Amino acid sequence: MADNTTDESAATVEALTGAVAAAGRAPSIHNTQPWRWRVRPDRLELLVATDRQLPATDPDRKMLTLSCGAALHHAGLVLSAGGWATRVERLPDPGDPELLAVVVPTGRTAATTAATQLAACVGDRHTDRRPVSDEPVPEATLRAITGAAVPHGTRLQILDRDRMLAVAAAATRAGTTQYEDPRIRDELAYWTGRTATGHGTGVPAGVVPAHAPQTTVPARDFGRPGVLPVGTGHDRAAVYGLLFGDEDEPDSWLRAGEALSAAWLTATRLGVSMVPLSWVVEVSATRQALRGILSGLGQPYLVLRIGFPDRTPDEPVPRTPRLPVEQIMDVTGPAPRGG
Repeated sequence: MADNTTDESAATVEALTGAVAAAGRAPSIHNTQPWRWRVRPDRLELLVATDRQLPATDPDRKMLTLSCGAALHHAGLVLSAGGWATRVERLPDPGDPELLAVVVPTGRTAATTAATQLAACVGDRHTDRRPVSDEPVPEATLRAITGAAVPHGTRLQILDRDRMLAVAAAATRAGTTQYEDPRIRDELAYWTGRTATGHGTGVPAGVVPAHAPQTTVPARDFGRPGVLPVGTGHDRAAVYGLLFGDEDEPDSWLRAGEALSAAWLTATRLGVSMVPLSWVVEVSATRQALRGILSGLGQPYLVLRIGFPDRTPDEPVPRTPRLPVEQIMDVTGPAPRGG
């Protein structure tokens, strides 16, 4: 009996450790990977990595929390694909704001085809900032992508042309506002240069376009050109969506990250490119403008560009670096009684 218990505990820890490794592939603002994981024998704890917060760009930790939500979904998805049933407790301790979630395995179960298919996309998902192709995205594909967000209490609204142009204007204004803030410029320069020193975080030059791409909604200005070749195409076939929900609280931003992960992995499975446009939400004035697009009936979390990737460039987009799993994970003993 003791041997069986030991074997079960070892299998649980092994599964949780594998989930952490997969969660490290989640998208995050400026590739900061602002999460820490604590693996206990019977649970997985997601905590904030405060040293990878962006105090100028994201003082309220909204984008940090959303990024951690994406990692949380990645972890839970991989556990589900591995045949583990889980219970997720979000923000379980009001006295500990650094503890964002606890994932508790509750037993073995049959893996669903949907979970297995999405989990297989974790390693393929990436950000391609070049203009998309001229191939329109079918309505059925858009329904699958937007529908993936719904179970997480978040909605993804596809924008018509007028609303898309309003988002373009908001993006231009937000970019100007951030450029005029020296603290944000310094922060951006720091996180777009770190990879040269081997930190495993940040946005390398290889994934930043060599010049501003022709897009309906302007791309983020990283303050320096990258080396990613960009063709002469324009993203006229791109679709823009707005991820939103009812509340503007840490729990809702965490769930928005889970919804982002589900929608993005679904898009990846369907061969569709997705690019988050977070700076439009990072500036309070343009965030309010996005609320106007929602007629004041929701809280905007993120703007997303959706389209089929352009296959004409000779060079594929390289993958952004990731921190080694041992730098984002601690393996500890049993949780304190009542913890």
